[in-house]
Amino acid sequence: MITLSLAEIAEVVGGRMHDIPDPSAEVTGPVVRDSREAGPGSLFVAFVGERADGHDFAAQVVEAGAVAVLGSRPVGVPAIVVDDVQAALGALARHVVRRLGTTLVALTGSAGKTSTKDLIAQVLRRKAPTVFTPGSMNNEVGLPLTALTATDETRFLVLEMGARGIGHIRYLCELTPPKIGLVLNVGSAHIGEFGGREQIAQAKGELVEALPPAEEGGTAVLNADDPLVRAMASRTKAKVILFGESGEADVRAENVRLTDTGQPSFSLHTPSGASDVTMRLYGEHHVSNALAAAAVAHELGMSADEIATALSEAGSLSRWRMEVTERPDGVTVVNDAYNANPESTKAALRALVAMGKGRRTWAVLGKMAELGDEALAEHDAVGRLAVRLNVSKLVAVGGREARWLQLGAYNEGSWGEESVHVSDAQAAVDLLRSELRPGDVVLVKASRSVGLESVATALLETGAEGEVAAR
Repeated sequence: MITLSLAEIAEVVGGRMHDIPDPSAEVTGPVVRDSREAGPGSLFVAFVGERADGHDFAAQVVEAGAVAVLGSRPVGVPAIVVDDVQAALGALARHVVRRLGTTLVALTGSAGKTSTKDLIAQVLRRKAPTVFTPGSMNNEVGLPLTALTATDETRFLVLEMGARGIGHIRYLCELTPPKIGLVLNVGSAHIGEFGGREQIAQAKGELVEALPPAEEGGTAVLNADDPLVRAMASRTKAKVILFGESGEADVRAENVRLTDTGQPSFSLHTPSGASDVTMRLYGEHHVSNALAAAAVAHELGMSADEIATALSEAGSLSRWRMEVTERPDGVTVVNDAYNANPESTKAALRALVAMGKGRRTWAVLGKMAELGDEALAEHDAVGRLAVRLNVSKLVAVGGREARWLQLGAYNEGSWGEESVHVSDAQAAVDLLRSELRPGDVVLVKASRSVGLESVATALLETGAEGEVAAR
């Protein structure tokens, strides 16, 4: 973070200083909420959680070098006390972002946010110092913490924005006002909380509504292939750039194909020229993510050749998202278990089939959460798709939703041994250990709450005799 005195921070957040002998003492290190990350010059933000109270670690963080604690009560060490810690953290982020004047890129969407954010960051940092959201820290706490890692050298700040209701993205945009806003898609993620795709579109569109007008540099980057996203052009005064495979897109892909290993290759076309891209990531769904990143990079002055080179060399920066590892015996494990929704699961299945040409393919799938009344239909549809794509074997893991996955496969004609239901992750591991053969490809995917990454971990430990080559 940029250097700020405790007196300045207290003024910005409307706080009261307690046990601070020197108000001119400066925060020169990071702003952290995890006491284990506190170090010299840091500011520790004390939240009261379900399992722990950050205030209880106040003495520990100061001993580790933290300058002060930002909390809701005095703690016997230097502290800035506020009524609402989350609001104070947001106010501090807003102050820092305005003071820096960096170009802020914000993105949202139902699927692909984190992968696209990682691509944008890898492209833009070739041009100038770039700070971006680590993992999926895209909520009211994670977003300001990310923004506060920016420094005077930061030119681009790339922030992922999540939403679980109307008004969430509007609030995040108030904390960190974007200059460029990207909307990827409107899908089924969290549809149970929103109530329908139209409501999701309303929430995601708050991003383009928050942008400055075109004459002040505001730019909305919208998916031309998603009607609900494309319609958001009427909700903004910013310049609009369309991306997609549509012929009307400003940044588009032509001649899209998959390599023998399931990696997308295409011709990238931008208003400044065209160039070929072959990605290191797996699955055709990454083409749309790459085009979104390319549109942002084009708007920020990068050439088609520069963008294509960066996209071709970009990898996955976040764990458990189409993380492909090959065991010494030739079994390939695709760990995509960080999260799941209908769109991302269907895309992962198609990627599995593309990767597994001539090989046996396994889809180890679990519950897709927060689908509300659509849960039965969506799990049934995924089970059916696995059969239509000729996935060799579907392993449905868990309770009711897993049975719906298997039911969909049955209804599509999978009456033999092509699909099976198991009770939990350990049962899936036991099944796979007994039946996997060299050369098989295994996809593991479910919502984060299911914890299916343990299946991928166990499979890699099983095949750990010899060197494991991560691709």
